[in-house]
Amino acid sequence: MEIQQLDYRSYLTSDEINAIEHEVAIMGARHAAGIEALKLVQKNRGWISDDSLYAIADILQMPASQLEGIATFYNLIYRQPVGRYVIHICDSISCYLTGYQQVSSAIKAHLGIEYGQTTEDGMFTLLTNACLGSCDKAPAMMVGEDHFEHLTPATAVGILQELREQSSQDSPNSNE
Repeated sequence: MEIQQLDYRSYLTSDEINAIEHEVAIMGARHAAGIEALKLVQKNRGWISDDSLYAIADILQMPASQLEGIATFYNLIYRQPVGRYVIHICDSISCYLTGYQQVSSAIKAHLGIEYGQTTEDGMFTLLTNACLGSCDKAPAMMVGEDHFEHLTPATAVGILQELREQSSQDSPNSNE
């Protein structure tokens, strides 16, 4: 990563700055708020661009390379643009043994994408996750912050269809 400085005051919104400073106050040390600061900015912007990373590093007074290490280790921080809904399909041994492959195949076929890809309309990004903590309720997936368990190919596709329908109803042009 190239050494770059970005004044956070010229890049982050006042709401983002206030939320990050709140996390710093809770943590007691600026660098300890790294993950929370990344999550806060990502929630507003959808992903963490290089400029976002540099600005967060500046406000936390830490090297950008150290924050990059945190961002790339934590699998719920996205360092490239993602869809409106990010689907994490658990591929742990528990999910694998209870139908992960069939659920995964149904989702890929329904969306027309593979892992790491985003649908053409920007609605869905598909990723795997090593564990979602639902081993006793496998197979499982997470969409945004919502967990879905005991999946079948039909229920998984139904969830995605429901999200797409909700999204079209939320759209200002949905009546056209």
